[in-house]
Amino acid sequence: MTAAFMDLVDVTIVNIAIPSIERDLGATFGAIQWITAGYALAFAAGLITGGRLGDIYGRKRLFLIGITGFTIASALCGFAANPGMLAGSRLLQGAMAAMMVPQVLAIIHVTFPAHERGKVFGMFGAIVGLGAVSGPLLGALLTQWNIAGLEWRPIFLINLPVGIAGVLLGRKFITESKAPKALRLDLVGMVLVTAALLMLIYPLTRGRELGWPLWGHLCMAGSLLVFAGFVAYEKWKTRKDGSPLVELSLFKVKSFAAGIAVQLTFGVALGIFFLVWTLYMQVGLGWSPLRAGLTGVPFSVAVSVAAGLSVQKLVPRFGRKVLQTGALTMAVGLLLYIWEAGRYGTEIHAWQMALPLTVMGLGMGLIVAPLTDAVLSGVPREHSGSASGLISTTQQMGSALGLGLVSVVFFGVVDDRVGGSSAVGPSAVGTAFVDGFQHALWWVVAVLVVIFAVMFALPARPKQHVEESAVEAVEAART
Repeated sequence: MTAAFMDLVDVTIVNIAIPSIERDLGATFGAIQWITAGYALAFAAGLITGGRLGDIYGRKRLFLIGITGFTIASALCGFAANPGMLAGSRLLQGAMAAMMVPQVLAIIHVTFPAHERGKVFGMFGAIVGLGAVSGPLLGALLTQWNIAGLEWRPIFLINLPVGIAGVLLGRKFITESKAPKALRLDLVGMVLVTAALLMLIYPLTRGRELGWPLWGHLCMAGSLLVFAGFVAYEKWKTRKDGSPLVELSLFKVKSFAAGIAVQLTFGVALGIFFLVWTLYMQVGLGWSPLRAGLTGVPFSVAVSVAAGLSVQKLVPRFGRKVLQTGALTMAVGLLLYIWEAGRYGTEIHAWQMALPLTVMGLGMGLIVAPLTDAVLSGVPREHSGSASGLISTTQQMGSALGLGLVSVVFFGVVDDRVGGSSAVGPSAVGTAFVDGFQHALWWVVAVLVVIFAVMFALPARPKQHVEESAVEAVEAART
């Protein structure tokens, strides 16, 4: 839980400090996208491998390696001298997180019996909410306080004491576990999946800055062929020695396949929203980091409350309807936000955003915790690491895609309004950012409608809740 908290805080804490990083280091929008998307890309590219390494060499061992490396990379980020060094350190940080994060879900999956996992995932959902609360607030406060003249740097340096505590706690309390059957590392699979992800995400991230060159479109189209080659190789590898990087048989489990599709599209929605939201408040409206951070508190509190309630109380009773209600609730919150942004323009106040953000937070909370529960419900324990890596990979790949699409759905509108001229006044820039924000949110609404439809493929009730009911019935019979 400490590692999951640290990872989530590190993602959300950076968004709030983007304008400060931009001013201090003279970073371009392209560099800012790399500082945010680079982490997500390295994270996504390494998660499948990280999960499988945990299955092979031990989940505790990989967890400790990952959290140690993550802490060192955080220090490098904090002392970065230029945008290039910061982007490189973020790539390293993402790679280390890819070693650490899959072990969290895998350790939960192998440590707790089915009838207890729902409660643990409820706690996990609450931690997600707490991280979402803490990240923007910590980022805002640390940036605003400008401790020792360091400006944005403490947002990374704060990971050092948390990371050290995580290492000590992990060494003492986590029990080692591996796949019961000896597995081998699939190096060719690692290269293929990493290449496919890079070919897809890199052109999306740099396309706008480079003028959408032909090679970028060819690269994205080629990534589909590499993905197809990866799948074919994994099938061959399964027949040869039974040690593929991705256990393709997992996709025969309906709940897993559907959940992966939801994770991917949900990641796209979140990737677009959080970056655009930050730029809208701090650049478009000219708000301070602290004001922007405090504005997000209703959203984060709502996520935390709804995540805890959804797994503990609602999903055991109503099943997948809870997740579908969450998608529709988020869409309603976004529509409210679009209306308010158009109605009040650059004169909007933080208190006016509280209602749409609370509605959105409640919707997100109804999705995040039970979705993980549902996806892993039918997965055999020996493949828990691989499955956990795939879950995190698809969400991060979706997030990186969303961050890349910001170039199209947000900056495209902003560029059309201001024409890239430096002579444009603050009022015109603010109006352009408001228009871009509304346009981007319509895209997020469309993605949530897709998510709602895909959720029909999820099981009506996650397997562990069915098992939990059976266990409770047996215990009641005994008493």
